Amino acid sequence: MISRHDCSAECLLKRHPLLPPDCRYVLVKFMRFGQLCLLGLTLICTAAHSAAGPGDSSAVDWVNTFIGTGGASDGPEYGGTMPLVTTPFGMTNWTAQTRQSRISVSSYAYEDAAISGFIGTHQPAIWMGDYGYVTLMPETGGMKPTIEYRRLPFTHRDEVSTPYYYSVKMGADPAHQIVAELTATDHCSYMRFSFPRDGSGGVLVEATRAGTVGYVAVDAARKEIVGYNPDRMDAYLSNVKLPHFRGYFVARFRQPLRAQSVYQGVLPVAERTEVTGDAVGAFAQFDTKKNPVVEVQVGTSFISIEQARANLDVELPAWDFEAKRDELKRKWNAKLGIATLEGATDDQRHIFYTALYHALLYPKLFSENGRYYSAFDDKIHDGESYTAFSLWDTFRAENSLLTLFAPERIDGMIKALLQDYREGGWLPKWPNPSYTNIMIGTHADSLIAEAVRKGFKGFDYQLAYEAVYKDADTPPEGDTTRRWLDREPGVPYEARAGLSYAKRLGYIPADKVSESASSTLEESYDDYAAAQVAKAAGKPAEYQSLMQRSHNYQKLFNPARGFMQPRNSDSSWASPDTGWTEGDQWVYLFAPLHDISGVMALLGGTDAFNAKLDAHFGGHHNHHDNEPSHHYGYLYDFGGQPWKTQAIVRQIASTAYANSPNGMLGNEDCGQMSAWYIFTALGFYPVNPASAQYMIGSPLFARVTLNLPNGKRFEISAPGNSPDTPYIQSVKLNGAPLLAPVIAYEQLEAGGRLEFVMGARPSDWASTWRPEQASTP
Repeated sequence: MISRHDCSAECLLKRHPLLPPDCRYVLVKFMRFGQLCLLGLTLICTAAHSAAGPGDSSAVDWVNTFIGTGGASDGPEYGGTMPLVTTPFGMTNWTAQTRQSRISVSSYAYEDAAISGFIGTHQPAIWMGDYGYVTLMPETGGMKPTIEYRRLPFTHRDEVSTPYYYSVKMGADPAHQIVAELTATDHCSYMRFSFPRDGSGGVLVEATRAGTVGYVAVDAARKEIVGYNPDRMDAYLSNVKLPHFRGYFVARFRQPLRAQSVYQGVLPVAERTEVTGDAVGAFAQFDTKKNPVVEVQVGTSFISIEQARANLDVELPAWDFEAKRDELKRKWNAKLGIATLEGATDDQRHIFYTALYHALLYPKLFSENGRYYSAFDDKIHDGESYTAFSLWDTFRAENSLLTLFAPERIDGMIKALLQDYREGGWLPKWPNPSYTNIMIGTHADSLIAEAVRKGFKGFDYQLAYEAVYKDADTPPEGDTTRRWLDREPGVPYEARAGLSYAKRLGYIPADKVSESASSTLEESYDDYAAAQVAKAAGKPAEYQSLMQRSHNYQKLFNPARGFMQPRNSDSSWASPDTGWTEGDQWVYLFAPLHDISGVMALLGGTDAFNAKLDAHFGGHHNHHDNEPSHHYGYLYDFGGQPWKTQAIVRQIASTAYANSPNGMLGNEDCGQMSAWYIFTALGFYPVNPASAQYMIGSPLFARVTLNLPNGKRFEISAPGNSPDTPYIQSVKLNGAPLLAPVIAYEQLEAGGRLEFVMGARPSDWASTWRPEQASTP
């Protein structure tokens, strides 16, 4: 409670750091300009929260945007997330900048104690670079272009972070502290800076960093700073040239500019209102003695400065910060509120809704009011577009999650991939925003196959077949002349590296191509996925051929060792320690997601299969911090020991995730780590995404209700569920016994009720089921 004696804003904020953002803003603002009584605080808070409307869900209040932001001091192998303010799938995300981003460094790290700006970022993951970004920083005492001089200290108790609103108080000297606040739309941000009343407040806009030639201009009459940034940190990862690529921005101020300047490097450019060069920016100064609050709206675009301004006009037509903040809160609640939980602890609620927030950030919108810039042919097109498909990671569960929680986006996302194919010649494997030869396989095939299998119709099936068949049939340029090393600079698009050999030998040889074993195994699944598209497109011969090829993974099984093993071009066995992508022979033994029963047969049957899984988990070979292991916990379902799946997925969920900045075991990777948790909490997981089936695990909560976007309701109930009752005793689907550990997408989408009876001891539920009983394509 707030006592009558807690009269100062400073005292209130220190003692009550979790006050809602609405209240915290009012405290800071009003205490700066006068006295605040307890009654005033109560009335202001009540009004601010009721303004959002009585129907709002509280789901967004459970999001802890700091989960995954801690651990940077130990290197890049942590969550790598940022406390982003943005819309679901927003094009430009906004965050406080505590360090300067680059490949392997995110803009915000929880361990840091100073802020050097507020960045409009497009960096999708810590191992990918940013592009076309823009940074703003409120300053007092004149222009300070460099990070070293402009950074201001802060503490987390003076920070409020939600998906729809961020605020922070910066500065060590109480007399010169600045309060920054921001909210966002799809392409824009709305920022509000509260300065001390000394008249020296200003805003720096950094267009480019050292080494990047960009442009900035000040138009005092329009109260604008405009410019562009052509930086594309991942540009070296392919040979695609994009001379017209630029991230454009328009920063529009509400208050008139008292003074303005542009700079290059660390020095102002005298008597100029615009400048082109590297490390350029602008500074606008305001009469903060008269009005200490400066508001700025920032529009971004990849089309033009005019389009950035148009995005502002459409998305921020008025100066009403609270209205936009509340609108964004409603948007997040509409999505997060699809799932309602009962029987979850507070920590579990924070983890669940934060995971859903992370999963709904990607892929990112890349179109602007019906037009988009293509980073594949360097031209402007009509239509809808998305980027930031971390496909090697997200094809496993993230995309499947979106088919449940954001089905209205799926057709547009698939069309975006097909547009990339049409404009660049290939489906991408990790667009950011253009081709990057990062990771292996052509897992866009899986996304397209999953959409086809789940009945999405808003894209051209014949074009989809053409695209996936090219992946499966056409080797990349110079295929047999390169080793195709990971992140090899300046090479053509990789597609399926070593496909020339695979078409002849049935596998990719280790003495010719890097990461050969992992690629052979994962591309067998891609062949299966492409086969599903061929079937839907009316290509029966190609379907049969691709399905036959999908079993080529068997050529890498060494029965003498009981593992998959890379082979050389002369068919001899290569070292079992080579040819892998972020893994080893344990991690990739069960990589053929589409044919677990086939792997079981290679191992010698059910008993040998289960024994190998026992050795895998008992020998600490499971690495949940990386994606190839994500389906392993569910594999006991296939071997007639589902109680082991139930125990293991519960154990992973409780140890790999936490409600803390360090609460993510590995890189988030555009929602995949989070998608695993969400599915596991619901009680099922898509081991083979393109099959549109989910394997049942062990639900975490007493009840989850999914208010699906199609208007149906699906309820998952497990009365009395607790950490002490991980084992399924029986299951009913819509009142009928469910005897198989499988549920289909169509059954979820139809609405209904999945009822679990849980217990403290294993049961024989679903122990007689075998994968050949599943109706997979």
